[in-house]
Amino acid sequence: MDNAIVYCEGAFGTLDGKTANGLVRYSEKYKIVGVIDSTKKGMDAGEVLDGVPNGIKIYGSLKEALEEIKEPVQYFIYGVAPNTPFLPRKDMKVIREAIRNKMNIVIGMMNFLSENSELMKEAKANGVKIFDIRKPPSMKKLHIFTGKIATVNTPVIAVLGTDTAVGKRTTAIILHNALKDAGVKSVFVATGQTGLMQGAKYGIALDAIPGDFLPGEVEHAVVSAYENEHPDIIVVEGQSALGHPAFIGSYAIMKGARPDGVILVHAPTRKFYCDYPDIPMTTLEREIKLVETVSDALVFGIAIKGKKHPRKRVVGIAINHEGMDRESVMKKVEEYEKKFGIPVTDPLYFGVDKFVKKIKEVFLK
Repeated sequence: MDNAIVYCEGAFGTLDGKTANGLVRYSEKYKIVGVIDSTKKGMDAGEVLDGVPNGIKIYGSLKEALEEIKEPVQYFIYGVAPNTPFLPRKDMKVIREAIRNKMNIVIGMMNFLSENSELMKEAKANGVKIFDIRKPPSMKKLHIFTGKIATVNTPVIAVLGTDTAVGKRTTAIILHNALKDAGVKSVFVATGQTGLMQGAKYGIALDAIPGDFLPGEVEHAVVSAYENEHPDIIVVEGQSALGHPAFIGSYAIMKGARPDGVILVHAPTRKFYCDYPDIPMTTLEREIKLVETVSDALVFGIAIKGKKHPRKRVVGIAINHEGMDRESVMKKVEEYEKKFGIPVTDPLYFGVDKFVKKIKEVFLK
């Protein structure tokens, strides 16, 4: 793997730092050798995220990082994911500094740097490339929904949530790896830029895809994973939430992937939607009901080639422990398991063995 520094000024360990957080926790594509966030300078990135040191140091600046890291660094990854399409000037300055230091740029923002002619000229002069992970394919390369998802006989598990930035991708990757460790051939399908940066072989960043192509792009990714890998199970990363008023990614995933089961991620202490402090969060009960309602509605539109009746039910709840200690989480686990009658866990605190057991019992007999 090539070495990479992740830039996350002022946001590492926060919701807006979710790209950096994800790459520090897990990456098949890059070896993360440092994080840049002057507000946490000198700290260990693993200690900041999960209370467990991982040897990845946080630096105050790119200059400081490059002076201290003794091995070549090929990539500069922009690890901030704010609810805005625009890059601050200070961040653009650091990106130019990275280019001058012969570093390829990987970024998942909506203002595509590859369309900046001046920046592209500078990148070419320094022999490096700019990778806009969120930039959609040309129109002729996009896929419309075909119904071919009905030919996928492998169980599909979607990891959805009650909000954005709630832990869907993290839970999906932990589940994917736990299934592999348990001897299950699992394939992970990413639907956001961070999952693709982490090395997902299948998927696309849905945020910038024109609406008419969203279900088709999800379908294409899942069908490709099925046809190429012949897995035992396919785990699909969710986006936003069905009940979220601002985004539609979850609907595209439900329509395009036609999941046989859903793991739902929820942050019990979160009172308002992420980045929308005036809009109260839905309840877990309502989100579960919405998943089931949408699932039932979709059943009638996919009776193709005799695929068995999709289950499409919530088969597990993953807790995001923000603002909670372990004792509070355990109480919530017990409360939810008693109330909903399905496995509940905090993937980061307690792992996902409960989900693996449930999936094996229900889908892999």
